[in-house]
Amino acid sequence: MNAGIGTAADYPGVFVSIEGGEGGGKSTQIALLCEALRARGKTVLATREPGGSEGAEAIRALLVQGETGRWDAMSELLLLLAARRDHLRRTILPALAEGAWVVSDRFGDSTMAYQGYAHGLGRAVVETLAQAAIDGFSPALTFILDLPVAEGLARAGGRGPSGEDRFERMGTAFHQRLRDGFLDIARREPERCRVVDASRPVAAVHAEMLGHLLQRWPELAKAAAR
Repeated sequence: MNAGIGTAADYPGVFVSIEGGEGGGKSTQIALLCEALRARGKTVLATREPGGSEGAEAIRALLVQGETGRWDAMSELLLLLAARRDHLRRTILPALAEGAWVVSDRFGDSTMAYQGYAHGLGRAVVETLAQAAIDGFSPALTFILDLPVAEGLARAGGRGPSGEDRFERMGTAFHQRLRDGFLDIARREPERCRVVDASRPVAAVHAEMLGHLLQRWPELAKAAAR
């Protein structure tokens, strides 16, 4: 056990994650969601994985750059969990303890989908190691931005070179397993996960996500009315 981590419900802040395959528009939707929350008087921290703390950002470079075969699935999993533990301890938990809303571009569901499903490690291995590393800590609400694989990869490719495209280059079959994995995660955890059709215009995607937030936390609607 990792004393002091607890669950998202143990903190006065709120932890939300945005998940999905490549090209789903996570960065855009996170910016819009954070803006909407700030307009309702909330203190908001936007963060990302892998990354979000000094140590985790150093690990990020190892994971998202280089050749596709640079690491095997288990090595990726261990690196990701090391980054997540540092991110959680140094960034997410302190913000939640202060009552902030934390919106993260990826969290544990990406590890399950990429390493557990797409790379084939399986759910049990990922769950066991995540429990050991971070007590299985998970967000209060997760949005999974879903769209067809070909469309997502085309969007991602259209962003231009960034040097962080290692996972994008892993092939269509990998990304189809990834999409199927995210959808299976959502089916298994319907109370936490909301699947959003990301093939629609940006404004429509944002409106649906904001609607889910207002449904889950009605006080946000009251804050907007004041």
